[in-house]
Amino acid sequence: MSQPTTSPVTGTIQELRQAKTLVEQVTASLKTQKKILEQRGLNLPPMVLTALSAVRSDLGKLETALVEEQTELGQLRALADMAAEITTSLEVQKVLEETMDLVIALTRAERGYVVSLDEATNEFIFRFSRDNTLKPGQAQSGTTPKISQSVLRKVIETREPILTDNASNDDRFEGNVSIVNLSLRSVLCVPLIFKEETLGAVYVDNRLQAGIFTEREKNTLMAFANTAAVALANAQMYQEVQRALNEITQTKQLMDNVFDSIGSGLIATNAADEITTFNRAAETILEVPATEVEGKQLRDVLPRIAVDLKDHLAHIRQHHDDQDTIDSILTRKDGTSRAVSFKLAPLRGSDNQTDGVAVVADDVTDKREREQQLRIMKTYLPPELVDKIGDISQLSLGGGEKREITCLFVEVYALKKLKNVRPREVMEILNTYLSVVTGCIHDTQGVIDKYMGNEIMAIWNTQLNPQKDHAYLAVEAALRMRENFIKMYTDLNMNIDEPLYRIGMHTGVATLGNVGSPNRRDFTAIGDTINLSKRLEENSKYGEIILSIDTLQQFQNNTKEHLSAYRFQERPAILGKGKSEATQVYEVFRNNG
Repeated sequence: MSQPTTSPVTGTIQELRQAKTLVEQVTASLKTQKKILEQRGLNLPPMVLTALSAVRSDLGKLETALVEEQTELGQLRALADMAAEITTSLEVQKVLEETMDLVIALTRAERGYVVSLDEATNEFIFRFSRDNTLKPGQAQSGTTPKISQSVLRKVIETREPILTDNASNDDRFEGNVSIVNLSLRSVLCVPLIFKEETLGAVYVDNRLQAGIFTEREKNTLMAFANTAAVALANAQMYQEVQRALNEITQTKQLMDNVFDSIGSGLIATNAADEITTFNRAAETILEVPATEVEGKQLRDVLPRIAVDLKDHLAHIRQHHDDQDTIDSILTRKDGTSRAVSFKLAPLRGSDNQTDGVAVVADDVTDKREREQQLRIMKTYLPPELVDKIGDISQLSLGGGEKREITCLFVEVYALKKLKNVRPREVMEILNTYLSVVTGCIHDTQGVIDKYMGNEIMAIWNTQLNPQKDHAYLAVEAALRMRENFIKMYTDLNMNIDEPLYRIGMHTGVATLGNVGSPNRRDFTAIGDTINLSKRLEENSKYGEIILSIDTLQQFQNNTKEHLSAYRFQERPAILGKGKSEATQVYEVFRNNG
């Protein structure tokens, strides 16, 4: 920062001082001559000495005026240089610290501070400090300078400057303990105002000399404050712009990274259907770089996905909240085909009007192939096992879980009736009957454990289908089998005196888990509950649905609201294999049949 420069007026001041010296010399000489003349009885012309004294006074006044003008001119030049440097520099902190040295020099202050007020804490923040009373290494880093905070608060509150030539004796601060304790003499404080907003204050003082601040110093400090306020506001706006720009840049980079990392192809258009966004996945799926499609019409880039793409786009624009899906088969450059699903959705602006279209493209080839494989698997395996294959795979071999289940065995067709039938026809007949039973089990959320020729084993309340009313569901499945068999007999015009099916079920604790080897395993249930269920089915008559007393009790305890719809008739007890006590059994019917 440049220091105040001298002007050509300096020479005139020198000449005035020389003239004043000559007048003083002439006056002294005339006073000597006056004494000599008086001794001889003579006198000097009247008013000569008075006139010389007046000339000397006028020369002193002129000198003082010229000195003040020179000082003020120097201050104005320094302020002009300071303003130019502050308003053109982005390093506001550095520039203001340098200019504070100049302000202290111009005002002859000891200390100077630029201060702002934190509205949240009501505490002062010292932005810039200069203290000529401190020796090197004695900077007040991290401490609050000992100045009059009452003066600061008053200036910030009233937005008016305060100038006092002897603060300790100033009536405005009578009783102010801080001013008395600090022994302040000359104090000058002006507000920092920018566009009617008070940013803080500029404070200078001198604790040793009184009366060193005048209106001229106040005007100088006001000019500095006005420039500093503009600089601080500009710096704050610049920082906000930089922060906003950084946030925008980071957001854009994040969005670019997100778009590039998303597995789905993302395409966005403007109101004219021109492509504005085309991420990396879209480049891979459509085999075209983004640089070749940005700015082009969407219908020119996606002509292969649908012959009526134009109609789809029109529908999206007319129905703002609707989405549209187009499933397409795209032939790639290597001759292979890929199944791609395109989802179209409107892009709405702040006025809720459609400003463009968003297209999400997903290569669903592998998904379609997996779905096809699952559909095929479900024709061979129970659907519940296929749907929850992941859960089943977590069960270790040799482990398992003990839980209460209801197990049902059903013989769908008496093999003695198929003695003279060819094997192929036997397979067709059994498949027809097994299909009826399979549907009833699936409808009641049962799990088919296995197919055993003309028999099926089913379970309710496994890890895959937890059910509180599992006995009721098993009973319901069995009754539906009976009803569907009767309907099938009628549809096929079969004249059968004796039904061809028999069903047995039991409720109890069994161990459920995986059995087999690491390369081939089955999810199944083992234990006495399974054995007894099979025993009940084997000892029932054709056309009967037999259940144990345990199944009946579970049914009654958990399905009380259904009891009136069913009828249970006691049958002779059945002795299970390896059991010493017979099991009480019942046959179940619907109350309306």
